[in-house]
Parts: sequence; structure tokens; C-alpha cells
Amino acid sequence: MSDTQSILSIAKRTLEIESKAIWDLIGQLDEQFAQAVQYILDSQGRVVVSGVGKSAIVASKIVATLNSTGTPAIFMHAADAIHGDLGTIQKDDIVICLSKSGNTTEIKALLPLIKSGGNKLIGITGNMDSFLAKQADFVLGTYVEKEACPNNLAPTTSTSAQMAMGDALAICLLELRGFSSADFAKYHPGGSLGKKLYLRVADIVVNNQKPEVDINSSVKEVIVEISKKMLGVTAVTENGKVVGIVTDGDIRRMLSKHDNISGLTAKDIMTSDPKSVKVDTLAVKALKLLQEKNISQLLAFDEGNYAGVVHIHNLINEGIL
Repeated sequence: MSDTQSILSIAKRTLEIESKAIWDLIGQLDEQFAQAVQYILDSQGRVVVSGVGKSAIVASKIVATLNSTGTPAIFMHAADAIHGDLGTIQKDDIVICLSKSGNTTEIKALLPLIKSGGNKLIGITGNMDSFLAKQADFVLGTYVEKEACPNNLAPTTSTSAQMAMGDALAICLLELRGFSSADFAKYHPGGSLGKKLYLRVADIVVNNQKPEVDINSSVKEVIVEISKKMLGVTAVTENGKVVGIVTDGDIRRMLSKHDNISGLTAKDIMTSDPKSVKVDTLAVKALKLLQEKNISQLLAFDEGNYAGVVHIHNLINEGIL
């Protein structure tokens, strides 16, 4: 039972079971889902998400998704809540409880305490006849026919359904809030996702040296400048204006064509009309241009003035690529 086909068969069966369960969630969506979304949208408080066991892990993920998409949320473990952490819930908060059965001991102990505090309760459960479903102000059904586990025991399909329902909540809230890519960047300033939305060429070139030679500079001077500035390239200028570019590749091609280079200048080996970007260009767009042109460097300009070089290694180091 360890051959490739058997392994792939098990994996495919698992994904088929889970994908069907998520598809079946569409039929379980009703007015209560819409009401829950609207209530969260209108609330002045946070969303407190709780559960036990695997449901607690899913709850943590839902909290992370809500926070990153503009809905303030916090995780509270159901077992910890009944042992001192109930103070996590503030006056205007909305509580979401996750439980497949809806009848776990911790959930039964927690729900009356939530209700006594006057907080609205959203239940996410696979059992519409459960204690959780009956106590909740809004019930989001996540019933699944069976777990992907062959013994129908390990939470697999049920937790996938819970997570998908949490995503549906978060995306509804995101779109209704008009949460934009710029907003997303504010919540992800240090990650590669956020950098793709805010990092600009200007933020990169300012940290690079600025290679530059005159159009009449000797080849030796060109090579020294490229080596000194360590970007594999130099701009070629005439009367202060960029007229070309010389790269490492240009140097190699020159050496393959000429035995004597003593009389050559930058003008003889440069590439005219170099590829360039404006400093206010998003770094991710600069990367796209580099990839489309199959090159490693771009000259950057600030209102027509040469500002420096952006190298593909800069973008790799920033996590853009």
C-alpha cells in the first residue's frame, strides 16, 4: 500500500470529499448568514472567535483573516474562557463560537456566560439541533456528510468547512467595507504581499550607488565604474543627460569582438535608449518589466533626471519576487 498510485488515490479521495463538503456549504447559506455579516458590519466592537480542539485552531485562523482584512478580531479559547479569560469579551463585542457537534462541555459552559453579558452570539456548527445552534443569535451551518478520515473520526472535512465559512464571512465584510489593496498594504507593511502594494522604485534606488560615466569615457573607466558601484551596469551621460547604458553583457560582447580596446569609449559599446522606470513606479511593476524584457537592471528617473538603478536582486531581497 505504498506505491505511487495508491498514495495518489488516497490524496485525491481526500480532496474530493473535502471539496464536495465545501461546495455543499453553498446550500446551507441562508438569511442568518447575511444578518450575521450585517451585524458585524454595524458593530462598534470586535469579533471574538472561540472554540476547543481543532475548532480552536480554525478559530485562530479566522481571527487572523478578519484582522488582515479590516475587521478587528481576537481569539479566545473556550476552555480558558471558563477559567478566567471571559474578561476578553468587552461590552460591544460579537462572539463567534465554532463547534462541529455544538454540544461540547466547554461550549455548554461558555454560552450562558456570553448570553448573560448581552453579547450577540454567532454559532458555526454542523449540528443544527445542538445546544450551540439553539443558543446562538445567528447560526451558520457547516454540516458535512463525513470526515475525510476513513474512520470518520479525525476532524478534516469538518474543519475545512469551518475555515471556508470563516473565509466567506471575512470576504463579505471586506467587500462591504470597500477594503482596498491600499488598505491591505497598511495591515501588511512588513510582508511581501504588502510590499507589492506599496514599495516603489524610489524606496530601492535610494539605497543603491549611482553608476555613471561620460559618453567619452574610456572602456577602462567604464569597467572601473561598473565594478565600483557593484550593480553590473552604468548609465552613460552626455551634458548631464542619459544617452545610453553599458552592462556586464556589453563588456563581454566587446571583448569577444575586439582584440585591442584601448581606443574604445563608452559611446562605442553602449546601448542607446535604455529601458527605464520612473521612481514612483511600484516595485512589482518594475519587476514585471524586467521579466518581460529578460534583463536584470533598469535605470530610474525622477521627473526626467537620472536617479539611479534598480536591480532584480534588490527586488528578490525585498521579497517581491
